[in-house]
Amino acid sequence: MSTNLSKQDPTGDSQVGTTPEVTGTPSADTARRRIGSTLVRNGLLMLLAFVGIALLLETLSPFRVSQLGVMAYYLPAIAGLTVLTGLNGQISLGHGALMAVGGYTTAVLLERQEGLPFLLVLLISAVVAGVVGLVVGAAAARLHGPYLAGATLALAVGLPGLALKFDEFLGGDQGLRVSPPRAPDGIESFYESLMGDNLSGQRYLAYYGWIIALVVLLLLSNLVNSRYGRHWRAVRDDEVAAELAGIDLGRMRVQAFVVSAVCAGVGGSLLAVVTRLIAPTSVTIVLSFGLLTAIVIGGLGSLLGAVIGAAVLVFMQQIITDTGLDAGLDASQAANIAPLVYGVLLIVVMLAAPRGLVGTVRMAWSTRAAARRAGA
Repeated sequence: MSTNLSKQDPTGDSQVGTTPEVTGTPSADTARRRIGSTLVRNGLLMLLAFVGIALLLETLSPFRVSQLGVMAYYLPAIAGLTVLTGLNGQISLGHGALMAVGGYTTAVLLERQEGLPFLLVLLISAVVAGVVGLVVGAAAARLHGPYLAGATLALAVGLPGLALKFDEFLGGDQGLRVSPPRAPDGIESFYESLMGDNLSGQRYLAYYGWIIALVVLLLLSNLVNSRYGRHWRAVRDDEVAAELAGIDLGRMRVQAFVVSAVCAGVGGSLLAVVTRLIAPTSVTIVLSFGLLTAIVIGGLGSLLGAVIGAAVLVFMQQIITDTGLDAGLDASQAANIAPLVYGVLLIVVMLAAPRGLVGTVRMAWSTRAAARRAGA
């Protein structure tokens, strides 16, 4: 156990009576400067990312714009699952169900409470998904490994079935149609004066989705670098050492699950408005497996890996479907090939690059840098 970990109390702050010179813990002013620099750095990165996304949205075809919109609703859910599995070590196969909670909440509110701002609807959907995540997380705090995976798998299979049970309220097999939000007149006028073109509903939703996704990434990137992120990693790496350091293991697991569920609720809310429909067929177990595949391919515990995994999940699916159509399969058969390919790809990545794409690149870079230093 490291010296810094043993010197911390359950809140993660240095114990009273210790000094930075003895414990190696930075002073309060130094810690605040580090937090401030992290916020500024992450904010600038998200601003640059938005500029890049805006350039893509303005230069790509409408079909590619729609794909970027789909990627925008995948990204918050994948990033949240990265925090849960990569940082806290909890395996969840039920995040598709949590997306369903966010999506159905959005659909019900937009249908029955006309005039509500979509941002408020999105926040309510995230809170509802977080409450469900709190209930599931409280049970998950006592489960580990395959037992937790099995419990969340049951959630993914059973929860969407509630739409069939309460078909009058949730639409049954047909689901609920969702009226997407329209761009305010001021934004349409600004866009038209800036770009010399009308702002289509598809492009507006893509912009909206990416702004929300980047805000989620910004919040998560700062959260994982805080003491909560350090505690999650401590629980993942060595539960005994973390408990001896005063960390409440159950509370940390529940916190990680709630944060991940809120992100899934945001993704489900965006899913409903981008696809304009939420139905049991759009939140099946395949969606949960796809989210897990994305974080493994991109790299567990890496938010950059979450972005890469979301891109792979969206663009590879279309490539696989087109390949199946070219091979003479019908649309249904071609669409069903994607889960098979994801499974094969998941096995290959776990065997050849268990750290994922980002982790493998970072390891190769570190190994090369160490070799250069040794040679020098």
